[in-house]
Amino acid sequence: MILVVTFLIITMLVAAVSVYFFHDLLSAVIASCMVSLIAAALFFFLHAPDVAMAEASIGAALVTAVFVIAIRRTKRYEE
Repeated sequence: MILVVTFLIITMLVAAVSVYFFHDLLSAVIASCMVSLIAAALFFFLHAPDVAMAEASIGAALVTAVFVIAIRRTKRYEE
């Protein structure tokens, strides 16, 4: 269990740092979605399934959809 949580935390940190280095905004949004999904999994492992469901539905799904719609209406690549 501790190894799984440690792996998830390290993966979450790598995804969060990679968001900074992406010049493709869609890739940055996908990495941000990955951070939210991993946070939802960590909340589930911490026995907070209600917070995990809220994070997965709002943090990963809704916010990602809003960002993708905003990127479609603007430029995809950062200068």
